[in-house]
Amino acid sequence: MTKFVLYSKPGCHLCEGLEEKLVAAAHLAFELEVRDITTRDDWFQRYQYEIPVLCQVIQGESGSQEIPLPRLSPRAPQAKVEQLIQTYMGQSKAE
Repeated sequence: MTKFVLYSKPGCHLCEGLEEKLVAAAHLAFELEVRDITTRDDWFQRYQYEIPVLCQVIQGESGSQEIPLPRLSPRAPQAKVEQLIQTYMGQSKAE
């Protein structure tokens, strides 16, 4: 199953909006982990000015790697979010 990680923080309306759309796309059968950047300094330093950041987790022989996905407009419709997820789900199956 394809796994995605959403870096966000409490009170971020852009993060909440994207998370709602990702939850609504659960019928696509992917795993979503939401990470609060305020809980770890390394996440905060890396993403404080960029959230929300959605990454795909790629499992390889030497461990897992997170690949940031292209940033969607906060006004992106549900269909666009689902299209992005499906695109990356298809890429992970091809590998």
